Amino acid sequence: MTKTAETCFRGLQKTTLLDYPGHLACVFFTGGCSFRCVYCYNCSLVNKSEPELAWDSVWSLLERRKGLLEGVCISGGEPMLAPFLPDFLRRVKDQGFKVKLDTNGYHPEALKQLVEQKLLDFVAMDIKNTPAKYAETCGMGLIDIGSVKASADIIRDSGLDYEFRTTVSMELFDEDSFTDIVSYFGNGKRYALQPVRQNLPTLSGKRFIPPTPDILELWAYSLEGHYDEVVLHGI
Repeated sequence: MTKTAETCFRGLQKTTLLDYPGHLACVFFTGGCSFRCVYCYNCSLVNKSEPELAWDSVWSLLERRKGLLEGVCISGGEPMLAPFLPDFLRRVKDQGFKVKLDTNGYHPEALKQLVEQKLLDFVAMDIKNTPAKYAETCGMGLIDIGSVKASADIIRDSGLDYEFRTTVSMELFDEDSFTDIVSYFGNGKRYALQPVRQNLPTLSGKRFIPPTPDILELWAYSLEGHYDEVVLHGI
């Protein structure tokens, strides 16, 4: 059976104060992903079991919220796989919205095009783990981690606001993890740590234990001096 390309988003959060720092925004979710992260709980998006939205409803929402919402967040799944994304972002920018993109960083050329076309205002890129544990964490046998590094470099050099972030669990990280991450990915503006969501179904079928606040703060401390700002989400 031939797989058809994504033609619209598969999820929507109408209002958020958390997803775009400093801005009231909505979030659109794409389907499909290049990874199968072992702790991922967005199973219906990654597996494309959520129905696609209608474009009329997408544009109607944005028209009604113009003047109220400041930003539009694009998440997933992995938005870089959505062929409609550049055209959508051009129209969104023309309507005066700021755009924040969430990405796993595995598609640097597509990301570079969006940056060069000035279609983004903020990028949040996941750094999944240390180079040694990247494939395991992403649920992949092999991975080209150089593509993720290339995306990090594009973001860092873009002049845009950005955040690198890592979802952490006791099973996948230890006190040396972030030293290894910084050694490979380098320094930057802002890094966020967020504990894994507990007791939710995951793509791998496994359950993961989030670190305690004390451990999370210890791991965050290892990033200080390398990033201008280190923040903790979800605690």
